[in-house]
Amino acid sequence: MTQNFWQEDSPEPAAPVTDAVVDVLFSLQCRSLPVDHAEPLAAALLSAVPWLTEASCRGGIHSIHVAGSQNGWQRPEAEAGQPLMLSRRTKLGIRVPKLRVPELRAALEHQAFDIAGHALQLGTGKERPLSRETTLFARHVCGPQNTHADADADNSEAAFLEWAATALAEQQIKIRKALCGKTVPVRTASGALSTRSLMLANLSLEESRRLQEQGLGPHRELGCGLFIPHKGIDAVGPTQG
Repeated sequence: MTQNFWQEDSPEPAAPVTDAVVDVLFSLQCRSLPVDHAEPLAAALLSAVPWLTEASCRGGIHSIHVAGSQNGWQRPEAEAGQPLMLSRRTKLGIRVPKLRVPELRAALEHQAFDIAGHALQLGTGKERPLSRETTLFARHVCGPQNTHADADADNSEAAFLEWAATALAEQQIKIRKALCGKTVPVRTASGALSTRSLMLANLSLEESRRLQEQGLGPHRELGCGLFIPHKGIDAVGPTQG
């Protein structure tokens, strides 16, 4: 029987939210990037901060995201070969333990990088605490079968949510309301990773903190499994199977 991932019960009282892990937002000078920039961006940054992928670090690199459409401009598809145009307000976010913020800033501030032929220069990094919102969203989460190469893999929405529920339970996080998106590939040199977006609502403050600090699934350096605040999903309603 399929598990119900849309429950109306209220979260239990939470412990105070700490700031052991934070986001550091860097200003940047960069006119454009490839739509699929996660791997070259990670490679460039990890050359300066290789410790970011250490298990004890719990770090991650947010993919640089711009609006899907603005002033008639449509976000290009990766297959179209068109670049992603960045505005002067665009920031690069990196999630790290608070104790390592000085080390991160010292290594990256005012450094220039080549991202698949696109020049990117970082400016000053500003620390931002994790959100206290109890509805969180990740644009990309790698599930139990994360490559298209496995033809026998169960990439269904139900299988993904069952995996997510088990993985979150190991972090003592209970799914009360969840929505996942369609399968979206994150392209790498060794093959495409099959990912889905995931939204979780009605978390407790403690669960929200823990999920943001620990993430879900692999490839945090590619922006996968990193949760950010979302306005809410009550108006959307549960996904119909």
